Amino acid sequence: MRRVAANIALLIVIFALQSCVFPFIPFLSVSPNLVLILTFAYGFIYGPRAGMCYGFMAGLLLDLFHSGAFGFFSLLFMWIGYMNGCLSRYYYENYITLPLFLCTVNEFVYNLYIYLLRFFIRGKMHFLFYFRTIILPEIIISLLFTLLIYRFFLWYNRKLEIMDRRHAVN
Repeated sequence: MRRVAANIALLIVIFALQSCVFPFIPFLSVSPNLVLILTFAYGFIYGPRAGMCYGFMAGLLLDLFHSGAFGFFSLLFMWIGYMNGCLSRYYYENYITLPLFLCTVNEFVYNLYIYLLRFFIRGKMHFLFYFRTIILPEIIISLLFTLLIYRFFLWYNRKLEIMDRRHAVN
């Protein structure tokens, strides 16, 4: 229970950083999608069920504060958390290649989802322009932040496991 509460608190902090701090940093033309990084990392570390739960909570936060249609992000983030959780059997703590690949695929799927359901439906069919100006820079900045943040998530997960073991023994 303590782990879940700590992870939800981290999700809220990450969401606040992504929504309130990163858009105002002048040298960043795009901001990293920290909530997406957290969702796929939790799915990858904890498994499909936890990935789906954390994905739903992350999507719910985004729906409440950024979306027009309720459930737009919740559905996507639940799916991303579940799909990355299915790959948790390939999880190795020091293996960084698969998380970087997952970050790239998840960012592309996330942006493609937004393009199809927000732009393509309204007749804005300039995918190459959208890819060049939005998708590619966001993938690159998210990959850089994944290199930094994923190690923090692993350290944080280890600390929570140690706390859970101490609490179980006492």
